[in-house]
Amino acid sequence: MKIMPDPFSTIPNAKVSLVDALVSERLLTHEQARQVKLKSATEGIPEEKAIESLNLIKKEEIEKAKAKSLGLPFISLGSSSFSPQALGFIPFSVAERFSLIPFAYDDKLKTLSVAMSNATDLEAISFIRRRTGLNIKVFAAEKNDVEQAISVQYRQGLVGEVGEALKESVEVSEKVHTYDTTQISQTVAEAPIAKIVSTILDYAMASRSSDIHVEPQEDRIRVRYRIDGILYDKLSLPKNVQDSVVSRIKIMSDMKIDEHRIPQDGRFNFKTGDKEVDLRISVLPTAHGEKIVMRLLRKSGGIPSLEKLGLSGASLRNLETAILRPHGIIIVCGPTGSGKTTTLYSVLSRLNTTRVNIMTLEDPVEYQITGVNQVAINPAVGLTFATGLRSFLRQDPNIILVGEIRDQETTDLAIQAALTGHLVFSTLHTSNAAGALPRLIDLGAQSFLLASTMNAVLGQRIVRIICDHCKESYIPLPQIVDEMKNVLQKLFPSNKEIKLYKGKGCDECGSSGYLGRIGIFETLPVSEKIIKLISENADSGTIERQAISEGMITMKQDGYLKALGGVTTIEEVIRVAQE
Repeated sequence: MKIMPDPFSTIPNAKVSLVDALVSERLLTHEQARQVKLKSATEGIPEEKAIESLNLIKKEEIEKAKAKSLGLPFISLGSSSFSPQALGFIPFSVAERFSLIPFAYDDKLKTLSVAMSNATDLEAISFIRRRTGLNIKVFAAEKNDVEQAISVQYRQGLVGEVGEALKESVEVSEKVHTYDTTQISQTVAEAPIAKIVSTILDYAMASRSSDIHVEPQEDRIRVRYRIDGILYDKLSLPKNVQDSVVSRIKIMSDMKIDEHRIPQDGRFNFKTGDKEVDLRISVLPTAHGEKIVMRLLRKSGGIPSLEKLGLSGASLRNLETAILRPHGIIIVCGPTGSGKTTTLYSVLSRLNTTRVNIMTLEDPVEYQITGVNQVAINPAVGLTFATGLRSFLRQDPNIILVGEIRDQETTDLAIQAALTGHLVFSTLHTSNAAGALPRLIDLGAQSFLLASTMNAVLGQRIVRIICDHCKESYIPLPQIVDEMKNVLQKLFPSNKEIKLYKGKGCDECGSSGYLGRIGIFETLPVSEKIIKLISENADSGTIERQAISEGMITMKQDGYLKALGGVTTIEEVIRVAQE
């Protein structure tokens, strides 16, 4: 039997005291350190207990410093992925007994990485070394993190089911290198690989993910899910199944499985239970293999109303007024992933009747709307936004949606369409509503024509909604209240105690404190004074100040009002709407 290195060597003697480690990390001042040491000495309690009783810093920061004082690495399990192979080495009963969890496995070095709430528990380390016959690499972790990870990882279907499939997949992954492309198609459709991909997709649907990232790394495959706009590292697959998994997804997407040098795009439909989803697939060659991003487009649920998206008050009234005009241009702006297309679909759904001809030009068509003529652009055959829009004008449309204004030709055609009696919707990548007008001028629009055709500009971002199952209120710090007063000004409630809200984290929201998303908006109506500013080529700052003086609620103000109403957190608003 191979003699394994002594695991105790991974626990070096403490290098510095806990308090000194916290001081070196600038988490405690020298005066606070003196208070801790005095309390520890006079009350005969450990330094850690003294720090906790004085409530000077967060528990996680204490654990990090404690790990540093021991010369051990610290890991935050909430943002870590877990290897199904690693979890297979230690059963749930052992993990629970010793408050530890394996999260990574190095097959070459035969090393198991384990997170422990008590990283100095030599008995536990010795036990799992003997049980697994592997080298053990110890990481310190916060106790609540370890307990939460044990509860989630040993009970959730994703890691467990993938782990079972991995046990059967070794032969399949080896066959991929030896068969021709016809045989590969048959091989990767076999149960183990098909089950891995199916489980990855099942979890995405159950967790409300909008995207799945399958990313090849040097020694593993990382699988991440975008949930409520944030990417979470959820799964780590061994490198030897990479080709099989990629080939399986390519086959499902009707791509060339023997082409590895150029990007490819595809689509397929996936159904589990009574839920069905369309997936848009993008494959991109990287240094370590082909990366796959799968965008989930759900068929159920329908298109939300404007109110459901989060539009309310002055922003909703201004938009409703603008879309009821028979002609003109309405622009929705914001960065990629800010929900612009969904907002436009909601507007079209409201305007969609048998009396109007609505035509859309999209890249690609994400959701199909009954009664609307939707066209996907295809640059390979010359169907671009500009050429498509030119053809649309011969199709007797009342309402036109152009997916994005990117160049001068599309800008000019959109303005001409509005001048000739059409209502035109489009999107633009700018940081706020006021910035869309100078941007259109940069793209070649004549300012006097823009002034006569613009109806309104809508700016938006998406924030996460606080989970109702674990929502709690708290009194914000004075500096937060001052910041909110400064931003909201007259909108800020006076003579009233200010409460904000946050989610503690629970099983319903996956311990994130958030469940679902909603938009924050600003609608800039093009008034006579703003038309004059456009004609004078005014900058975005001047246009925004004028719009605010006329009653426009900015995105940040809308976000702060939603935070006061308990819809989202102040941190979310600052994250997406910070100037």
